Amino acid sequence: MTEQIIHGILLALHNIALVGCAAAPFYNRNLVATRAQYGPKLHYELDKVVEETLQGNAPYCMAFIAALFATGIAMPLNHYLFHGAFRVLHPAAWAAIGLKLTAVFGMMVIMGQIFLGLNPRLRELFATFAADKAPDIQAEKEFFEKRARRKALCETCLKLAVAVLVCSAFIGFNPQ
Repeated sequence: MTEQIIHGILLALHNIALVGCAAAPFYNRNLVATRAQYGPKLHYELDKVVEETLQGNAPYCMAFIAALFATGIAMPLNHYLFHGAFRVLHPAAWAAIGLKLTAVFGMMVIMGQIFLGLNPRLRELFATFAADKAPDIQAEKEFFEKRARRKALCETCLKLAVAVLVCSAFIGFNPQ
């Protein structure tokens, strides 16, 4: 009974993290698509809100990935703790685990590129802009190029998050 309760709690936390991993890039994508209607020309107030929102989501993305990873490891360890062995899985479940881990690591690589590379540079560039003056043309161009790169990476991250969700459904595959 205790094993099932612990497993249920871990699975619930894992599912919340899964949803968060998919929801963050989904909603960010919608924000970016709405902003794109105004073209690659700086609109200071609008772009300030977009940047603060997108960059403010970074800690949540990291927390969701960390929770996903931690609970993903804790569930088989929970079984091991109570049974002295890992659960026997069907080959389809092993394939799903492999694909899921590949997608999670892909998301981690993308987040590293965004959070450690693109976002700091976007912050630097945006700090040179002001509401009451025209932006430097080169800085504005680089700003929108970096944003386009971030958007492309987020699109890939969204696809990987969907792959994680789909693969998760097959990990429990165990035909009798």
